Parts: sequence; structure tokens; C-alpha cells
Amino acid sequence: MKAGFVGVGQMGGPMAVNLASSVEVIAYCRNKSVRQSLAVSGVVTTENLQDVAEADVIFLCLPSANVVEQVLFGADGLADVLRPGTVVVDTSTVEYSTTISISEKLASLDVKFVDAPVSGMRARAEDGTLTVMCGGDQSLVEDLNPLFSSMASKILYMGPIGSGQLTKLINQLLFDINAAALAEILPLAVKLGLDPTKVGDVVNSGTGRSYASEFFIPNVLKGIFDKGYPLEHAYKDLISGAEVSAQHQIPTPVLSAATATYQMALLNGHGAKDKGAMIRVFEDLLNVKFRSDNTEGDSK
Repeated sequence: MKAGFVGVGQMGGPMAVNLASSVEVIAYCRNKSVRQSLAVSGVVTTENLQDVAEADVIFLCLPSANVVEQVLFGADGLADVLRPGTVVVDTSTVEYSTTISISEKLASLDVKFVDAPVSGMRARAEDGTLTVMCGGDQSLVEDLNPLFSSMASKILYMGPIGSGQLTKLINQLLFDINAAALAEILPLAVKLGLDPTKVGDVVNSGTGRSYASEFFIPNVLKGIFDKGYPLEHAYKDLISGAEVSAQHQIPTPVLSAATATYQMALLNGHGAKDKGAMIRVFEDLLNVKFRSDNTEGDSK
């Protein structure tokens, strides 16, 4: 069996490397330095997207639904050359409606499809300890488990096509809300005269702890805002959450409030920074900084 990989960035690169430990992998990549790095790790690379179609199973790990559709159905896309029976596995975070549409288009070409978004940041991608949430035919997902196991420590079958994306959305929205809460409350602590480092210690050892606090607080204290997924890309999860809640007439007041925080951060020019940068909106508002005394990064 041969696996293909498209999207070898922050998450996809390590995933492709881990996948290559169990099966031959051909990855599409136009960046020379990235190709060289992947080659050292045993990944065959190509600058021609359609070369990936020689694989039996093709994994996608791309930044948006638009890019996924372009790779599959755009000019010189994969759909033009995919063989019947090929399996496409999308590990990207994509809107539910788009996932259903992609599945239907591929089915018309006799190509199988699984939506399998992953949870976990780059460190877990490197360690091969991601969580993968799968939607699609259950027997097909079970057949893919050996490949998933090289990249993930937890593989969950969630239901029919789109169920993986819906599950990922739920997880992401909770994480997004946590990040927005940190942005709002931590500057309040400084405004009230509390020491940022000690507050961070309390939060990350107490009941206010979350994955978001453990990841972002140490970086915020150092003025570092480039270690996570950019806000401008993460915002698509909030749009998806708003669409789902509107379609199903489900009120989500806390999510709506968190979304406003993201919007303020984007309007203030922080889109290229990670979610920790939302704190700068409230720091500016309160004229304080949630930083340690020995700040290393840019705390402007």
C-alpha cells in the first residue's frame, strides 16, 4: 500500500513523517527546504500534485475548505486523475456542509471519502499522539486504523460522513471559548494589582486550569504570540458554530460573547498571531500588561 499526503505544514508535516514509519508515503510540496526535511525522514516528495494520485489512500491536511476543494476539484486537481476505489481522508478542519458536498462529488467518481479532523497541536503531531475523529463508513475507518495509529493515539469513529467535522467543531468551540475567557480575565487580575506570574501559577494548578491556559499563559507571560494556530484561520470555527446554531435555532450566548472577542482582536490587527494575542485587546483597554518581569518576546 502507498499513502499520499497533501498539506505538509505545521501539522501535516509531522503527520506525514509518522505515517512514513508504517507505509510508503508520497507527499506534494513546492517548498524545497520542506521537501529536503521530509526526504531525510523517509517521505518521498513531488512538486506535481497529480503524482499523489498514484497512492491508494490520500491524506489531506489543509488550512481551509476552499483549499481542500481547489486541491481536489480545481485546475489540475486530484479528482481528474483519481482511480476508482481510491480513498481520500481529509484531516483538515472543514465546514460540515462542505464535507458533505465533497463526499458526494467524490462518490460520483467512485472514490471513497472519510472526514477525519485531528485534535492536538504540533507537539502531539510530532509525537504521534493526536486524537482523530472519523466520519464515514465504519468498516472503511476500521481498515484505515493501522494508518491512523501511526499518527494518533486515540481514534474515534463518530458516525456517518460529517460526524468527524461536527465533533471537531464542538471541541474547537470549547477551546476557543477558553482562550477568549483568558484574554478577558487575566488583564483584570493585573488591573487589580495582582502579580501576573503568580496568577498564572494559580490558574494552571487550580480549578481554572484548562489546556488553553496551560498552553497560552506561559507564552503570554513572555510576550510570545506565534506558537499556535493564527487567529485569522481559527475564526472559521466560530463562523461554523454560528451557522450551526442558527440553522438549528440553538442559543449560544457564551459562544457569541467569545466570538466578539475574536472579532475585536482581528479588527485590531492580530489575525496573524495565535489565540493568546486576544489578551492584547483587553490589555490595551485596561492599560496593563500580563507579563513576567523577564519578558523575552514582543509585548507591544
